[in-house]
Amino acid sequence: MKIGYGRHWIGEEDIKEAADVLRSDFVSQGPRIEEFEKALCEYTGARFCVAVSSGTAALHLAIAALEISLGSEGVTSDMTFIATPNAMIYNGLKPVLCDIDPSNFLIDLNRLKEKIRRETKLVVPVHFAGLTCDMEEIEDIARSRGIYIVEDAAHALGSRYPDGKRVGCCDRSDLTTFSFHPVKAITTGEGGAVTTNDESLYRKMLALRNHGFVKNSSGVNEMRTLGFNYRMTDFQAVIGESQLKKLDGFIEIRRNIAEFYISSFNDFPLISFQKGAKESGSSWHIMVMLLDFERNGLDKNEFISGLRQKGIFTQVHYLPVHIHEYYRKNFGYRQGDFLASEEYYKKALTIPLYPKMTKEEMEYVSAWIKTLSVR
Repeated sequence: MKIGYGRHWIGEEDIKEAADVLRSDFVSQGPRIEEFEKALCEYTGARFCVAVSSGTAALHLAIAALEISLGSEGVTSDMTFIATPNAMIYNGLKPVLCDIDPSNFLIDLNRLKEKIRRETKLVVPVHFAGLTCDMEEIEDIARSRGIYIVEDAAHALGSRYPDGKRVGCCDRSDLTTFSFHPVKAITTGEGGAVTTNDESLYRKMLALRNHGFVKNSSGVNEMRTLGFNYRMTDFQAVIGESQLKKLDGFIEIRRNIAEFYISSFNDFPLISFQKGAKESGSSWHIMVMLLDFERNGLDKNEFISGLRQKGIFTQVHYLPVHIHEYYRKNFGYRQGDFLASEEYYKKALTIPLYPKMTKEEMEYVSAWIKTLSVR
């Protein structure tokens, strides 16, 4: 038995849709891109959407479209994938990291307020594991100061805010970015998207996605700004559109698996999970378990190795950004700067959760975690 922490689910209907496109006149820059974008708009409630080649490209384009002055600062969570702060650097901004709330692994809003300065022009909240940040509070913090908001929703397609609206509607942000990597809620192999309600930002991103081209009065592509090649292919888009139809079903399965785990470890006081996720509209992108290895007399690496020997493959989301060598060398961060994210990292382990997971696999994972966590 081999059980990964995440796994895509490409069905025969997805394969058929992709095969039809591969036999058609367009495999790239054809009509299926726009159809996928319209489907994403309909699903999220946003007015506009731009599909791109990756979640990282989505972040890069979203921030680029805002045309923030070089040298300005952007604030984001210390507990995120490295692409989030990297996208700021790509756009000439200084990434300012913020510690997390240890109970829910989201950006600490009190700490966020402390990070805001005259140079702050951007806030990028990260909806970690599918649980949404308090966007109402973040909007209050940012808007009065003229600060842009880009939601990093790589984990959160299909998640809902407390008011029931879906992530990506952009009611309280300028733009929202998504990822369609194979372990995400839906996949296009690689891919991403940005949603917005601002037509000007939408037009800028369309040009930036395709080398900065805009059709002139003669119908010729004229490069008016320095852009990129971040286009998605038509066969990726059609897989995404097909997957999107199944997303709510995928999320329901994920929720059931998450609830099984939470219930299964009720009698293990040194094991806990993301606070508030069970009661929220989380899409349950990943299942992060906190295990106090030190108090349990366990070595984390040996624990991970022990599970691997039983065919259970885990992951750690993530090494705190400030610990990465690049950020220590270039921005002066050091161990001890963000105690909550460091403490989280000591305990965090992402355990298997994906829609194709069977009850037998769930029980197998749970049983071996219990066995190895008891000394």
